[in-house]
Amino acid sequence: MAWDPRTYLTYGNERTRPAAELLARIDCEAPRAVADLGCGPGNSTALLATRFPDAEIEGVDNSAEMLAEARKSPFRARWTLADVSAWAPAKPCDVIYSNATYQWIPHHTALLPRLFSYVKPGGTFAFQVPCNFREPSHTLLHETAANGPWAAKLEGVRDGRVLEPEEYFDILEPVAGHIDIWETCYTQTLTGEDAVFRWTSGTALRPFAAALEGAEREAFLAEYRHRLREAYPTRASGITLFPFHRLFCVAKR
Repeated sequence: MAWDPRTYLTYGNERTRPAAELLARIDCEAPRAVADLGCGPGNSTALLATRFPDAEIEGVDNSAEMLAEARKSPFRARWTLADVSAWAPAKPCDVIYSNATYQWIPHHTALLPRLFSYVKPGGTFAFQVPCNFREPSHTLLHETAANGPWAAKLEGVRDGRVLEPEEYFDILEPVAGHIDIWETCYTQTLTGEDAVFRWTSGTALRPFAAALEGAEREAFLAEYRHRLREAYPTRASGITLFPFHRLFCVAKR
């Protein structure tokens, strides 16, 4: 499934805000080695480069399209095409950071301790994941996928999953010295026609759309778009309110 940086960055400010708020909770002075896992087009990596100007920063992503966009960034970083689930740094890191990536990777009980093991003593492991999977933007996606002539082709397609906060605490407690976990709901104020549809087109919708072709794909997208319009009506001001939940975790080694 190819990623489209332009579609993803349609709401670049809204997508970058959680990245900035996660970074603000990292208490690490003058780190030498910093990794941004799932760096995408480099918007979160730019924040790391500004906060830690003297650090060696590695941006890791499995999308060549995203990394091509990231390489246009003016700041200094090393860009690595790799699957985060199999990635290992050349040397231990002071900060391992990830913004909206782990939801695409299964088996967090094994993934997170492995990645945490690459953090130096006194270093920080920080991640943020969307947890909007019970909201209409996601439930309607699955309902549309399961109720149409395309159902067989879309059976098993996933749009990401995350665990509960206490489960992440249980995973990291045996290896971390201090764990800070919190949740935030952003009431996004989106503008333009089919705003929520355009938002999900950059993320959750992509694997479903990629599994279909031609007229069948267009019919599926039209049905999902119609359902979203009813769930998220545009206000008279032209604004669509889109509540979006996110989970944050910062763990010290």
